[in-house]
Amino acid sequence: MNAAHDANENLLVVEDLVVEYPGRFRRGGFRALHGVSLKIRPGETLGLVGESGSGKTTIGRAVLGLAPVTAGDVRFDGRSIARIRARERRALSRDIQVVFQDPYTSLNPAMTVADILTEPLLVTGTSRNDANRRVRELLDQVHLPSNSGNRYAREFSGGQRQRIAIARALCREPRLIVCDEPVSALDQSTQSRVLALFQEIQDRLGVALLFVTHDLDVVRHVSHTVAVMRAGRIVESGPTEDVISDPQHPYTRALLLAAPIADPAQQRVRREERRTFLSSQTESITAVR
Repeated sequence: MNAAHDANENLLVVEDLVVEYPGRFRRGGFRALHGVSLKIRPGETLGLVGESGSGKTTIGRAVLGLAPVTAGDVRFDGRSIARIRARERRALSRDIQVVFQDPYTSLNPAMTVADILTEPLLVTGTSRNDANRRVRELLDQVHLPSNSGNRYAREFSGGQRQRIAIARALCREPRLIVCDEPVSALDQSTQSRVLALFQEIQDRLGVALLFVTHDLDVVRHVSHTVAVMRAGRIVESGPTEDVISDPQHPYTRALLLAAPIADPAQQRVRREERRTFLSSQTESITAVR
């Protein structure tokens, strides 16, 4: 991606973040994140990659105020937002938005697309005429027909629904969007089109993206930098091409070997290589970059 960075200052800083959930069966609860730190500059995409349970979604939830911050800090534009009150969090929604994983459950099937897109505008005092004009702009930005506003979300395909979800996230011109596995529920060709849309939007609007995914191939296409997560820790991070072309941590190498390829025979070879590779390693979860 070739988004321009207008400032050297970090837009989002996550510092020594610890998230714990109380548990009924574990004394002291469950620690989902163990002192995680990362940074995102304006107009930049950071890809968070790891297997299920690695803690990557928890980071996004902590940024959004949906996960409890036990220790550490989250700062947006220099301001600590880890423990702000509900009213402040609502005000912050102008600058930080989210696109969720499942386009079939993230949109209200009983609302028209226009209603979905005007709701966040009307509650903040935007006039109906201005809101309707903004809906037309948003539909054009995500390449949906101008008459889509009159239809219900349930009438659209998965890829089209995710475009609607992206349009909703863009309603108030945010500076950061948390993308929680936004293409994992889509088929490959639809994934490519939605990823291209994210790139186009970032190039045009300069929005920063925290892109959560389990797919290193997706990371390669959308991210300027990448952080690889395992068991609640970042084990490797750096510029995307550096990490993918020359991985330093055994877990990163194992993820690359696990990436699917079209040739079934070669896929079996890679699967065996990964199994042999993992069995030969005493994996550390200490960051190496």
